[in-house]
Amino acid sequence: MKFSIITFGCRVNQADSLQLEQALQSRGGESVSSDAADVVIVNTCSVTASADQGARQTIRRIARENPDVRIFATGCYATRRPDEVAALPNLVRVVRNDLKLELAEYTGLSTAERFSGGDGPCGASIGPGTRGRTAFTLRVQTGCDQHCSYCIIPTTRGRGRSVPIADVVRESSRVAEAGFKEIALTGVHLGSYGRDLDTPTSLIELLIRLQAAVRGVTFRISSLEPMDCTPDLVDLVAQSGGVFAPHFHLPLQHCSDRMLEAMRRPYTVRFYRDLVERIVDRLPHAAIGSDMIVGFPGETGDDFLANVEYLPRSPLSHLHVFPYSDRPGTAASTIGEKVGGEVIRRRAATLREIGTALAKRFRDRQIGTIRPGLTLEDGTAVVTDNYLKVKIPAGQGRNERVSIRLLDAGAGVLA
Repeated sequence: MKFSIITFGCRVNQADSLQLEQALQSRGGESVSSDAADVVIVNTCSVTASADQGARQTIRRIARENPDVRIFATGCYATRRPDEVAALPNLVRVVRNDLKLELAEYTGLSTAERFSGGDGPCGASIGPGTRGRTAFTLRVQTGCDQHCSYCIIPTTRGRGRSVPIADVVRESSRVAEAGFKEIALTGVHLGSYGRDLDTPTSLIELLIRLQAAVRGVTFRISSLEPMDCTPDLVDLVAQSGGVFAPHFHLPLQHCSDRMLEAMRRPYTVRFYRDLVERIVDRLPHAAIGSDMIVGFPGETGDDFLANVEYLPRSPLSHLHVFPYSDRPGTAASTIGEKVGGEVIRRRAATLREIGTALAKRFRDRQIGTIRPGLTLEDGTAVVTDNYLKVKIPAGQGRNERVSIRLLDAGAGVLA
């Protein structure tokens, strides 16, 4: 059977899709493009209304281009609006998030020995370069107990659930043995890792165990809520000798304490400012990204001005800007003071301009430095430990560790 997986949204969805891809390949499935597939799995997101719309458009397009295809839908949008998704063309089954990783059972592929040594695709594992993939994304946690007022994810993903440390270590070791040299650790609320286990533990304990047990791999820590990025965690990254990449993604969401309270974010702007300044003090070359929401209900001009005043002088290296989108069922959707669409678009454009300037400033400050990195694509691109994508002269293969001296305009040379 030929299959294709289309993924929307965050790294958690990417990690889930990677796990599904491995399960289908282990049963003899062959990964192809959606127009040549017998089965397509669409792993949806529902963070915004545009994410829902994108999933619907994609499913309709696939059905037009491949009229005989059988489509399975899963993910957050499929979980939140199963009837709406089931009505789309060629939909065979809608699978809730909590059953997502069992989806291979529904496709019609017969069970096979997962790591069979036989010929053909049965038992094949995913290695570096498979469908353009160089780093491996590993989900170690899902679900969230935080309940920010704007977020639907606790409804679609459920309570926080962690993968036991021994299982994470075992899977990381298997991934390293398959040839991957970088693993991105991800979760819906990654910083809550371990709190739900029978013997409670913590994210930092997981990181310490991985550092001791898995060789030859750089770990990149995915998005962390600011209150979960503790001084001990920052120190561990700084002292790890490159085992953990100097790259943090810490969603701030807003620079107005009034807005943070309305969003039910459990920190203040001062707390966030002190956190990122500590990171830069310990790791001067670290990349620090953030998410920002514009147009949250009740956002005044003065609230928005707080973003414009803080962000340009912050040490952040890149921004993801999200126009607020009502998610029915969230507390924020019941707030009556909506911000007009044109105002939201204008404010989003302003923050994106600031984000572009922050990214340029960060790259400019790296010119002349030597950074470790990993080659991508055909070997003429490198992603550095601090998350810069740099072009280099031809001559290297994919998935090679290199040290490069950074030049201007996104270019570098081997050091």
